Amino acid sequence: MTGLAPAVRSLAATAAALCAVIVLTASPVQAGPEPKAPKEFVALRTVDPTIIEEMRYPTGHNFVGEPVDGYRQPLCIVTRPAAQALRRAQRKLLRQGYSLKVYDCYRPQRAVDHFVRWAKDLADEAMKREFYPQVDKSRLFADGYIAEKSGHSRGSTVDLTVVKLPALPTRPHVPGEPLAPCFAPKSQRFPDNSVDMGTGFDCFDTLSHTVDPRIQGEQRANRQLLNGTLSGEDFVNLPEEWWHFTYRPEPFPDTYFDFPVALRSVAGH
Repeated sequence: MTGLAPAVRSLAATAAALCAVIVLTASPVQAGPEPKAPKEFVALRTVDPTIIEEMRYPTGHNFVGEPVDGYRQPLCIVTRPAAQALRRAQRKLLRQGYSLKVYDCYRPQRAVDHFVRWAKDLADEAMKREFYPQVDKSRLFADGYIAEKSGHSRGSTVDLTVVKLPALPTRPHVPGEPLAPCFAPKSQRFPDNSVDMGTGFDCFDTLSHTVDPRIQGEQRANRQLLNGTLSGEDFVNLPEEWWHFTYRPEPFPDTYFDFPVALRSVAGH
């Protein structure tokens, strides 16, 4: 019996240690507080509530086909200088019977990471017919449609369009509804209350290039109206996307933020 005692005690100690490991492993990890935006960020609606907000990434109607990580609320958050410049552009358009409409503004890094994961999943092509019907999904990185960093995460880039007033609301997207190519005639595309820009928002196609020569007539004039109005307020267009503009100089040219898109991220400034 005495010869077995040390072994028994050793076995008991081992079992106790194992139980402690199991308990520690099973304990929930306490998440830290969500990061908040620097004081230079604002909700656009607090600077100009007349600008229409139709945020696409908190919904399932986008190229991913589901709400995107980091978008807690359908809200446009931007740096204050960009918001003030948008307000000045809006004043010009209102006098002409138009309004700006934003699709996306500040974009957290976790959302960009979601885009990257989706792009690497070549089997997920649920939204291909609408957003990238002529592009092989394996080419999205090489062709520049998806990247691991986005200027949106710096807070001064917006995706937007122009709406003729009075504006009727765009109807909600119905999951599973038939999809039409983003470059189809406007009457066949997903309904949008914006003017006809030749393609829908987030159309992965060369027709989305701002000055593509195939875009003529009213569509070209509408792009010029948007581009001319915003360039007059220090926004620079991305030539590959008629909807994409960055305010210059950027307050945070080298910082990619990851606070969630939610009112509480900018509350209390």
